[in-house]
Parts: sequence; structure tokens; C-alpha cells
Amino acid sequence: MKKQNIGSSFDSWLHEEGIYNKTTSTAIKRVLARQLEAAMKDQSLSKAEMAKRMHTSRAALNRLLDPNNDAVTLSTLQKAATAVGLEIRLELV
Repeated sequence: MKKQNIGSSFDSWLHEEGIYNKTTSTAIKRVLARQLEAAMKDQSLSKAEMAKRMHTSRAALNRLLDPNNDAVTLSTLQKAATAVGLEIRLELV
């Protein structure tokens, strides 16, 4: 017997609370920060070298890689992804 869902989806609840966009963008940024760190590790890329590739400071890179820092822009994430050979594709729904 298949269970029926009761109530709305989590996404619906986030929309109802007015926090869907904020929550989604924070989650995406956290995932990308972790993927960037993993790519750096796979390539044995130091933070100093990564910052150099991005033409930025290590302090800025540390902020970028901090999963709790919500102030990171998508353009900065794109720049970092390019520096390690990752491709970021966003689809609007």
C-alpha cells in the first residue's frame, strides 16, 4: 500500500514562509563552496595558488570557501569555479 503525502511539500512551506529564495541560494552557495574545496584538494591546489588564479586575496578566498558566509556573489563563485576547471550551470525554474 502506497502512503499518501499529507500536507504540502517542503518547498511549498518555504514559499509560504517567504524564505524560499534565501534558503535556496544559501544551499546552492554552500554546495558550490564544498565542491570548490574538493576540486582544490583533488588538484593539490593551495589557497595561495587558488587566490592567485582568481586574482584575489587569501582572505577573500577564505570568505568564499566559508559555507556559512551568505555574502558571496554568484559571479565570485563562477570565477572560482573557472579557476579550478569546474562549470557552473544555473537553471531558473
